[in-house]
Amino acid sequence: MPLFWPSSLVLLAALPLSAPAAEQWVVTTDLWGNPYYQTLHLDVQDARVGGTLGGDPIAGTLRDGSLRFTVKDSDGQLQHFTGTVNDAHMQGESDQPDTNNRAARATHAFRAWRVPTRAGNAPQHHVFTPTDYSNTFSADRAPVLVIHPGDSLQTRTLDSGGVDEHGVTRALFGNPQVGPFFIVGAEPGDTLAITLTSLKLNRDYADSLDGLVGRLKTPRVAAEATALGKPVRWTLDRTKGLARPEGASGALKNVQIPVKPMLGGLALAPGFGYPPLSTGDTQDSGGNMDFNAVVEGNTVYLPVQQPGALLYLGDGHALQGDGETTQWALETSLDVVVRVELVKRASISTPRVESPTQIMTLGQGGSSDDALRIATSGMLQWLAQAYGLSLSEAAQVLGVAVQYHVANLAGRSVGVAAKIDKAVLQQLPTPAPGATAAGEARSAR
Repeated sequence: MPLFWPSSLVLLAALPLSAPAAEQWVVTTDLWGNPYYQTLHLDVQDARVGGTLGGDPIAGTLRDGSLRFTVKDSDGQLQHFTGTVNDAHMQGESDQPDTNNRAARATHAFRAWRVPTRAGNAPQHHVFTPTDYSNTFSADRAPVLVIHPGDSLQTRTLDSGGVDEHGVTRALFGNPQVGPFFIVGAEPGDTLAITLTSLKLNRDYADSLDGLVGRLKTPRVAAEATALGKPVRWTLDRTKGLARPEGASGALKNVQIPVKPMLGGLALAPGFGYPPLSTGDTQDSGGNMDFNAVVEGNTVYLPVQQPGALLYLGDGHALQGDGETTQWALETSLDVVVRVELVKRASISTPRVESPTQIMTLGQGGSSDDALRIATSGMLQWLAQAYGLSLSEAAQVLGVAVQYHVANLAGRSVGVAAKIDKAVLQQLPTPAPGATAAGEARSAR
């Protein structure tokens, strides 16, 4: 696994590993029509129950399928859960403090499903063939597969229009996604690392446009470009790894460009209180990033906001220049293999990408100024966490080493990436274990 922080391997040896709970469940509590997801670690000894719910300790009993337990939260407030357990399912009611009046109580229905355990400790390779797709990044969509940190996943994506490798429309246009995939052990406050092991073309064409996104048009160009925006099909030579505009004549007749397959969409589900995100949009846990560094061999880091992380991927591109300036890249379907790892108790503020030679942070905002600020803030956070740099020291490193690239111009927001070469960072010392937030991180498998 590429290193999330350069000091990660040193820190791993210094941290004690806690014993895993006997069972892991995902509890959904209905808060006035709003599903609230939490992880329940359930340790049953005879008829006594212990463990945690959402990180808070529980105590109770389990007799003949009847479960009762009490949760004590960080404020000392008590929540009482009563329900029945039937194999891998649970349901019942919870009695909790009213959200507007702690002196009052409210009753909420809950249900839960038990996370399956893995036979053995060796990482597994999963082959998943999707049968339906999502046009939102949502926490409310049932997981299509449960995988563990260290496992790899092989699947196939559609193009942005919902067309598969056989040219058949399988889903609604708008970047339909495969997923979500539930990652065992992932909790809000963790970071998921997704290594793109393999991204391969699986058909012989891609679709694009001859247009320009509105952000690039001066009044003169806008007047001249009124006839643009027409579909352009590109032929993909999978043997040679080349793309060329189909039937091109004139100046483009002999143009051939090396392909570089990438994923336009990669995201985790948004946290509680946030609505599902359109697959055309992006937030701090990823989305329709359309960042052309999301390619084979690189690792993408996303902040976990829901139990199980709930990973989505899709929107294959055969090739894309910086910014996706024509509104579409070379849109195509892909064969995808990714590996997932989990960095516990490590919170990041914006998506990160690591290549063999660079670290990158992605900022998305309503303007290029906003995106620049977010990308820069993310890079400053990375330098502080990884190397223990003060703000002054990190600013000096940015001043001589940062590179800014336009990641995305085609969506409702602007994407800007901040990049630093690892050759520069190798000259910096790494902090001692416990010296920074990096000291709280460990990779879980």
